[in-house]
Amino acid sequence: MSEAQQDASPAWRRFVPWQGRATRVDVALMGAILGVVALGLALRPLKPFLVASHPVALAFLTGDLVAIGAAAAFARIGEAPLWLVIVAGAAGMVKFDWLTWWTGRQWGEGIIRMFTTSQRVLRFAARTTELPPWVLRVAVLLAVLPGVPTAVVYAMAGWARMRLSVFLLLDLAGAVLMTGLIAALGYWSGQRAVDIVLMIDRYASIISLSMIGLALLIPVTKRLIHRARSTR
Repeated sequence: MSEAQQDASPAWRRFVPWQGRATRVDVALMGAILGVVALGLALRPLKPFLVASHPVALAFLTGDLVAIGAAAAFARIGEAPLWLVIVAGAAGMVKFDWLTWWTGRQWGEGIIRMFTTSQRVLRFAARTTELPPWVLRVAVLLAVLPGVPTAVVYAMAGWARMRLSVFLLLDLAGAVLMTGLIAALGYWSGQRAVDIVLMIDRYASIISLSMIGLALLIPVTKRLIHRARSTR
């Protein structure tokens, strides 16, 4: 879409990734993405409770690296098999990634613009279809690394028409490598890590309430600061 067309579009257009009227596929896909986001938000305050009592289940539900490390630490003291920790963690990390791949295939640049406002990333994403296939494959494999805009990379793979089977294999391989590394660190830590997790569990209620309080307080604080600056 050209800059002139963007300027002529209604303001709300920048909040949706599709062009023209939404199709049933657009609505269903957006609903699925919002559902995944809602699930993540619902699980967030439960993490301090589950990390000590059901760390393997938490690793599967969230794919969270802290949960994977905690589950591996419990595996060290015989509470769970290490292979199950790695399987649950890797599956938890990749279980919804195909949706992000699909958004790129369905909406292309539209979803990239929703994921990031970085002009450098947007310019790079626009050249996705011109890149050698191996470059994008390596990017998908390494997308789990900290600091990498994972969702953007997965959407780029869909936009570039990478086959779903290839994407899933690379995605799973990267997740297994990352999960194996974190699990190894947690397993090596053993009882020390378990003691920390149990201490977190002891104060889980305080931690959860604090997280909820911060989530509510931050936007209110930002609004008050903005209002104070505008009245000067």
